[in-house]
Amino acid sequence: MAGKKVLIVYAHQEPKSFNGSLLKIAVEELTKQGCSVTVSDLYAMQFEPRATRNDIVGHLHNSEAFNYGVETWEAYKRGGLSKDLVEEQKKVREADLLIFQFPLFWFNMPAILKGWMDRVLVQGFAYDLSKLYDGGLLQGKLSLFSFTTGGGQEMYSKGGIGGDIRYVLWPMQHGIMHFCGVKVLEPHICYAPENVSEEKRKEMLAAWSQRLKTLWKEEPIDCSPEWYFK
Repeated sequence: MAGKKVLIVYAHQEPKSFNGSLLKIAVEELTKQGCSVTVSDLYAMQFEPRATRNDIVGHLHNSEAFNYGVETWEAYKRGGLSKDLVEEQKKVREADLLIFQFPLFWFNMPAILKGWMDRVLVQGFAYDLSKLYDGGLLQGKLSLFSFTTGGGQEMYSKGGIGGDIRYVLWPMQHGIMHFCGVKVLEPHICYAPENVSEEKRKEMLAAWSQRLKTLWKEEPIDCSPEWYFK
């Protein structure tokens, strides 16, 4: 939709990968729609995933015992976060839609993307103790988790050995995005792209392109435990 701002946080090492193709399609299609698209390519940026005292510029609130949550909260309030965090927070603040593109690692997002969540979405910026979930500080934004898996779809079904894929999404969509007030669109999952035919991979890419054409008409999911565990 023309005028909308999109931030894609991309976590894959190889531009020629299937994830790289999904990223390319998203940038092209959303740009074609008139959206302003920004990409945080975490590996290319050599983004630091570790949450340390280097994230605080200047004095610490308590130099005797380091508490990352408290220190980043205090630093955010006085404008004392490191430059890379300030830049990423600016991208988030300006975005109408956040897309996270990544391969599923061990039933989770890659460490570099989890580090982005840990470091960027600090208290005071993304949430406060009295402003959580529907009252989170990032209200008015949409998010979408687009990812690939190693196993097939049957593995991630309720009767499969991996269990329902929605169980995996609970900490990401509910525990991070919804916690911060962000509405969540249905995830886009490409199952086992490395283990299917070239024709099937092309179908997956075409389906992503097609979905993006009408993405702004979609309604967010019901952000409740029932969506994940019913």
